[in-house]
Formats: sequence, structure tokens, C-alpha cells
Amino acid sequence: QVQLAESGGGLVQAGGSLRLSCAASVGRFSSYSMGWFRQAPGKEREFVAAISPSGLSIWYEDSVKGRFTISRDNAKNTVYLQMNTLKLEDTAVYYCAAGWIATKERGPYDYWGQGTQVTVSS
Repeated sequence: QVQLAESGGGLVQAGGSLRLSCAASVGRFSSYSMGWFRQAPGKEREFVAAISPSGLSIWYEDSVKGRFTISRDNAKNTVYLQMNTLKLEDTAVYYCAAGWIATKERGPYDYWGQGTQVTVSS
């Protein structure tokens, strides 16, 4: 069983930065692909970024390319999402997910965290 715990969310002004962390309690974290998703009020949960087990392959949703950076530290069982130049439309609950395949689709991810709220104000 994998447990994921996100942290680092909060209130930030537009143009600011936040770094989200997702700590995994699992014996073989380095075997899992990790993803970040977000869900805004009234909208479906959408893909943000994903990273392969080694960290060598990374994918981003188009609207966050150049602003967000996903990374992982397998020694610390943690995946990060550095978010820069935040926009109002980035406001959402952000979730991390773990699975065997790095993908933009939600289905293949087997484990999900509880989410952390990110609110961007004007």
C-alpha cells in the first residue's frame, strides 16, 4: 500500500511561486512513476505534470510548460512541483499520484494523495 501526502500549498499573489511536495510512504518509491494533477471548483481533475521512476522523462500540460517544474528525490521518497509565475487560473486543489506508468490519464495511477489547496490572488 502506498500513502501519499502533499504539502506546500497556500495563498500566493499572481506572479508568485510555490513549491509543492509529495512524500510517499512506500518501500520502492523509485519504481513508481509520479504525477501531479489539479482540480478547480466545478471542473474535472486535470493533468499537470508527470515524471518517470528515474526522473529522466518528464511531461507537462501545455499551460504550465515553462512555469512549472516537476522533480523527484528517490532517496527521500518525495516528488516536487515547483510553480513559478503563478496565474489566477492555477487556483485548484493539487494532487499527487503514483502508478506504474507515467501518463496524462488519471486511470493508470493507482494511488492518490488527499490534495493541497493552491489559491492565486490578484
